[in-house]
Amino acid sequence: MKHYTQLTREERYQIYALKTAGQSKTQIAKILGRHKSTIGREMVRNSGLRGYRPKQADSLAVNRRQKKSVRRISCDSWSRVEQLLREYWSPEQISNWLQQEENIHVSPEWIYQYVLRDKQDGGDLYQHLRCQKQRKKRYGTSDRRGQIKGRISIDERPEVVNKRSRIGDWEADTVIGKQGGDVLVTLVERKTRWSMIGKAPNRTASEVRAIIVKRLLPLAAHVHTLTYDNGKEFALHQDIDKELQANGYFAHPYHSWERGLNENTNGLIRQFFPKGKDLSEVTNEDIQRVMDKLNNRPRKCLGFKTPNQVFFGINPPVALAS
Repeated sequence: MKHYTQLTREERYQIYALKTAGQSKTQIAKILGRHKSTIGREMVRNSGLRGYRPKQADSLAVNRRQKKSVRRISCDSWSRVEQLLREYWSPEQISNWLQQEENIHVSPEWIYQYVLRDKQDGGDLYQHLRCQKQRKKRYGTSDRRGQIKGRISIDERPEVVNKRSRIGDWEADTVIGKQGGDVLVTLVERKTRWSMIGKAPNRTASEVRAIIVKRLLPLAAHVHTLTYDNGKEFALHQDIDKELQANGYFAHPYHSWERGLNENTNGLIRQFFPKGKDLSEVTNEDIQRVMDKLNNRPRKCLGFKTPNQVFFGINPPVALAS
């Protein structure tokens, strides 16, 4: 595909000569190997009171480019934007964080345009944006996976959990990789959006229970409730409740929005561990790296503070490393 290049001084003299000779815009474009709209735009934008003259037209074009090239945003600021993009922050998160913390004003739209230009130039910044695909809605009227012993419905969950007014209410789920292989157990705290990930060798209830307890036991003082989906991997929820001194509840079948935070977090995790990936190849270091990225990423719902800031009061190191 041939890329557009700006008209040269010599081409402007050719345009003037051909126009003076009575050639139409279409004919001039054909002779110069340009699109007719390029010729038409040139004559409109760079004509003076005495019509189109090549020397004046070239001077107007050069002056316009020079004014346009004056950067409203400094190179250092764009370097910061690139740094945060590579941490998988969204343009909206970057824009608000920089405005609040470093007094740098760059809109999300400018950042998207910057990423687009980078992509057109062969760059890879676009690969750090979260890719959203249309999701197929799953229909169903009943749960065909059987009943979980001692299951307590989300209808009985305390109202305080819905208000997100305290730290300690968690949502739990699993992320599947290669069929029949290792799985990721994901946990996210509702108020702070703080996330934890653990890897289990399979999706059995005993392995999932072990990961949940291992991850949450050090934070037991900040564990009041857990909300699960209806997967059989959570069949040992009563054991989890006993070890953590917490209460577990189950969402209604096919009501994923009742655990919307966890579903959204799993989508973020999929950016790093896509469907079909062999999770046995994922190391503890890989998991920690993803957790750090999620918990050091500012969230709009938190006033563009990070989960680490709200949960622990820890500022994200990438934002401090200027």
